[in-house]
Amino acid sequence: MNRRKIIIAGGGTGGHIFPAIAIAQAIKKITPDTDFLFIGAKGKMEMEKVPQAGFRIEGLDIAGFNRSALYKNFGLPIKIIKSFIQVRRIFKTYQPDAVIGVGGYSSFPVLRWAQRKGIPTFIHESNSIAGRANIMLGKKATEVFVATEGMEKYFPAEVVRHTGNPVRDAIAGANIGREEGVVKFGLDPFKKTIFCVGGSLGARSINESIDAGLTQLLQQDIQVIWQTGKPYAEKGRNAAKGIRGISVHEFITEMQFAYAAADLVISRAGAMAISEICVAGKPAVFVPFPHAAEDHQTINALTLEKKHAAVIVPDNQTKATLVPVIIALLKDSTRLETMKNNAAALAVRDADEKIATLIIKKLDELKK
Repeated sequence: MNRRKIIIAGGGTGGHIFPAIAIAQAIKKITPDTDFLFIGAKGKMEMEKVPQAGFRIEGLDIAGFNRSALYKNFGLPIKIIKSFIQVRRIFKTYQPDAVIGVGGYSSFPVLRWAQRKGIPTFIHESNSIAGRANIMLGKKATEVFVATEGMEKYFPAEVVRHTGNPVRDAIAGANIGREEGVVKFGLDPFKKTIFCVGGSLGARSINESIDAGLTQLLQQDIQVIWQTGKPYAEKGRNAAKGIRGISVHEFITEMQFAYAAADLVISRAGAMAISEICVAGKPAVFVPFPHAAEDHQTINALTLEKKHAAVIVPDNQTKATLVPVIIALLKDSTRLETMKNNAAALAVRDADEKIATLIIKKLDELKK
């Protein structure tokens, strides 16, 4: 019997890459002989993170539309044409049985080519507001996996499957105590600890606010685990140099330890970040990215705030209010416990298994 071969396309941020890896791992658990090839964008983080997870990846010479500097889009048509040529070559060599798209601009030419060739395509849409590329691709998709209700306004109702967002098994299956997590970062188990993360690429407003408020936090006996992202890494390291109670990292690979250590998480409000925080069962302060399409991060965060599982600090108010909000929350143990329980109640722990099962079932049906 020939091994089933599946391409997984997309990336750009951890919010696309880690769900893709989670889906691949879940399919492997059910059908271990399945072969995977990931396709991403050259120079992006998937080219590093996917091989670290044990999967092969090929990169496309492609870039997304730059809304802040329009002149940088001059060569975009050429890159898109080149990416389709590269995709055609990959398909001719690899001959996939199915293609899964997880978002990010590198997924578009891959799924579009698959649909032209009549190859089954599956889409994972993590957000409550679908991306334009996914909306276009969804019209011909075999199935679309979504995390929120009402996504039928973006995709044909007959292909929509409500599964939730897949969370990395290292986080979903973690059994790590708070003390073990704190010690992992060389901190004091007897002090309150916050975990600040702006996503895999960092968040300027969160980074600048934490940087400016470090002294104030330390004076309150609050420790900081700080994932800065690459752009702020040097500044973060300089700010923490020689100071106890601060653990600075450009990127944290073993996020399960950071979540375990945290009494409070400070984060952007991407769909995948929220899913991880709920699975970890942590109270959170969200600073939604203000330039997200249709302000979907604020919509994401409001869902949790309305259920008393999180607090929102608007991006333009972080310097004035983020640190005071953190300090006030850490002094209110009753409220923190309520937020923790409410966040955990929203967790979906088996989304990867649901998606994997549905993909395998559909491919088996199509094969008959």
